[in-house]
Amino acid sequence: MSGAIIYIKKDLHINDVQVEILVGILNLYSLIGSAAAGRTSDWIGRRNTMVVAAVIFFVGALLMGFATNYAFLMFGRFVAGVGVGYALVIAPVYTVEVSPESCRGFLTSFPEVFINGGILLGYVSNVAFSKLPTHLSWRFMLGIGAIPSVLLGLSVLAMPESPRWLVMNGRLHDARTVLKKTSESPEEAESRLRDIKEAAGIPEHCNDDVVQVPKRPKGNNVWKELFLSPTPSIKHIVLTGIGIHFFQQASGIDSVVLYSPTIFERAGIKSDHDRLLATVAMGCVKTLFILVATFFLDKVGRRPLLLTSFGGMAISLLLLSAGLTVIDHSNGNLRWAVALCVTMVSVYVALFSIGAGPIAWVYGSEVFPLRLRATGFSVGVTINRVTSGLISMTFLSLEKAISIEGAFFFYAGIAGMAWLFFFTLMPETQGKTLEETDALFGTFFKWRSTVRELKAKKMSEMNDTAQIQMATADAVAS
Repeated sequence: MSGAIIYIKKDLHINDVQVEILVGILNLYSLIGSAAAGRTSDWIGRRNTMVVAAVIFFVGALLMGFATNYAFLMFGRFVAGVGVGYALVIAPVYTVEVSPESCRGFLTSFPEVFINGGILLGYVSNVAFSKLPTHLSWRFMLGIGAIPSVLLGLSVLAMPESPRWLVMNGRLHDARTVLKKTSESPEEAESRLRDIKEAAGIPEHCNDDVVQVPKRPKGNNVWKELFLSPTPSIKHIVLTGIGIHFFQQASGIDSVVLYSPTIFERAGIKSDHDRLLATVAMGCVKTLFILVATFFLDKVGRRPLLLTSFGGMAISLLLLSAGLTVIDHSNGNLRWAVALCVTMVSVYVALFSIGAGPIAWVYGSEVFPLRLRATGFSVGVTINRVTSGLISMTFLSLEKAISIEGAFFFYAGIAGMAWLFFFTLMPETQGKTLEETDALFGTFFKWRSTVRELKAKKMSEMNDTAQIQMATADAVAS
């Protein structure tokens, strides 16, 4: 959409408000798909739900590609948005349920990698179709999305169904077959099957092909425990788990990704083709650095990467704002200022990719206790999408109100606030068990003293154990 809006605006003669709505409304439409995905996947299975998402993507891309007016285009955007909502929920759920323990974290981080890859391919298609006549260029840019939708739908049919869904529907034999294919050993497959059966309420001795699964009791206190009467620990978890999703989007990433050609135009790059090429370069940087984050997330830790990310984003946005200010108040073409703006946009997306981008999804799924994880994570995703929609639907209006340099100065301020938020409230979760993670929360700004107390307690327990072992050894020797 970032490149297509250049030609849509020329061809359909729409104003900036209509452009903002067209660009950002997808995130709000996606909430419909997100809300429906859980029930749909429980009804027809995870794999078939991904096929449904692929069909919706296909129809949405064709509708946008053949749109004859703004209303038609908005309807196509609506259909595509529903597909996005389905994908945001079902893809990570399927990945988590089918992956073995040894590579679950690595595979769960891959959706962010491929989202960036998809954005890059979108930028490349913008350049490829930019030479076509105006009335055809944007239609090809949007309609080309039908091709990967077909590939997705066909490839999903060759994938196994989620073993958890199979067990929940009493198909134990099929679940065992899938687990044997997706586990490192038969013993691990049986262990995973036992855990899933226990969660589903199926007796361990039951090994029939099809069994009756006990119905879950209706009416739980998840929402009450999360928001109405939470413990201090849950309050702290909700604050950080949802806050990370808010700040990820509120720091302006969608404004940069979706309006990059507009930013480069304000920076002094006048040619449509050159602006699209600059956007492709930015997409390459963004995709490269998300790969860096994927491989270093479990080695470096969440806090260092996230603090580096938001601190660097704030600085790069300030320098971008300064460069745009110089260009705006200059009569000549200052090459150094243009180079500064292009560089700072690339630095910004690179820093976003090493921390804010992937860690929001990883940390948000780690901190909630198991009984609250699904609901808490879904609330985080909702906050993420709503914030994304609001940011992308207000950028051009914000630019008119306070100038483009003022807009990025505003985003820099939010990134700075995010840095302070995470520095003061966010405990490190790397390498910790669920029980250890729960113990870190509840003291809010005093979490560091909690960490020290836990370390001291652990050392004391280790020393006591060592002393008992030494005493036992001495007794045996004597």
